[in-house]
Amino acid sequence: MRRLAAETRLHAADLVLPLFVKEGLAEPAPITSMPGQVQHTEATLRDAVADAARAGLGGVMLFGIPAERDATGTAGDDPDGILQRGIRVAREAVAAVEAEAPAGSSGRPGPVVMADTCLDEFTDHGHCGVLAADGSVDNDATLDRYAAMAVAQARAGAEVVAPSGMMDGQVAVIRDALDDAGFDQVSILAYSAKYASAFYGPFREAVDSSLQGDRRTYQMDAANAREGLREADLDLAEGADMVMVKPAGTSLDVLRSVADRSDVPVAAYQVSGEYAMIEAAAANGWIDRKAAVLESVTAIKRAGADVVLTYWANEIAEWIK
Repeated sequence: MRRLAAETRLHAADLVLPLFVKEGLAEPAPITSMPGQVQHTEATLRDAVADAARAGLGGVMLFGIPAERDATGTAGDDPDGILQRGIRVAREAVAAVEAEAPAGSSGRPGPVVMADTCLDEFTDHGHCGVLAADGSVDNDATLDRYAAMAVAQARAGAEVVAPSGMMDGQVAVIRDALDDAGFDQVSILAYSAKYASAFYGPFREAVDSSLQGDRRTYQMDAANAREGLREADLDLAEGADMVMVKPAGTSLDVLRSVADRSDVPVAAYQVSGEYAMIEAAAANGWIDRKAAVLESVTAIKRAGADVVLTYWANEIAEWIK
């Protein structure tokens, strides 16, 4: 009866799995603050994407970790940089799974290959943009870098680029750059309401972040809901194909309000700290792991997310099969 009357349902096609690929690894490197997650080699990334395809996930979101970093993140748009190589590997893995489908079957299993379009993994200072002489982030100089990154990612095969740096005007600049380069069919998933959150901590380990200080000058204050709606409205006006609220679990009110006003799909990112808390509590026997994972993701869907980025995507897909 509960199943029959349920108002919110999870589906594998609604889920996106974030994946990390690191240059120079001989084998996957465990992320200690995120039990069960790793920094992938290119070979194991291929396997992970293939698993996601067979699980029926809607997408994978790729983050690249280069061997060398500099002030402007030049590895971020290098055609042979780690993220672009990872994108090509992911597309090949999806194609290989598609080829496994029985003759005469229709439909693409996916997942859609998405790429993080941000500089923080590629800069030696760890910020999401180019720094001015006074140490602040130069918004307009950063937009030029985002445009170059988005085009490089599209050329490598990304089907969705995801600007996550919260720079003003990033969606419009990227849209123009993609269109001018002939990639009018590549979509933009805008990190629109992204809060400066304590729950990003484990992610810093996942990408070997070199950040000193914080990102409060460009990520939002968690106390502000209306600001999140204004940021989403700006990205929608600039042509975002999808908008995102992040972190998901502590922003459910903002997520609901964005979903109510958006005419494009709305995504929410269940971030590293949310993952780590449930894993830690479950490891200590304090909560039922499976029940807590499903409840947390169902709450995100119930609040209005069409798409949920979660590190549990493969497991959830298996549980709800």
